[in-house]
Amino acid sequence: MRLAQVIEELGLRPLASFCDREVTGGYASDLLSDVLANGREGNVWLTIQAHRNVAAVASLKDFAAVVLTGGRSPQDDLLEVAQQEGVCLLSTPLSTYEAAGKLYALQQRADG
Repeated sequence: MRLAQVIEELGLRPLASFCDREVTGGYASDLLSDVLANGREGNVWLTIQAHRNVAAVASLKDFAAVVLTGGRSPQDDLLEVAQQEGVCLLSTPLSTYEAAGKLYALQQRADG
């Protein structure tokens, strides 16, 4: 499944560094150490965290994208670092729970 399809199907709003790449799955967590330990390359990371360290973790893990859930707005330094690191940053008004459910259903249909 491609990131462009995820963006379209979930109605996500691009904020920084869009790159249409393959999505391998998703990971939902707000604890950076948990994401570092368990996130996988190509994942779409769902979080309410909106500070610069999010971009650093996403870059290190080579995530397909980061989605700020619950209508959160990124801090200015997050946008800056995301652009510098080439991290695709997206947003949604959906809760993390709702976004994760929709992402999972989309992945299941794609793997069908």
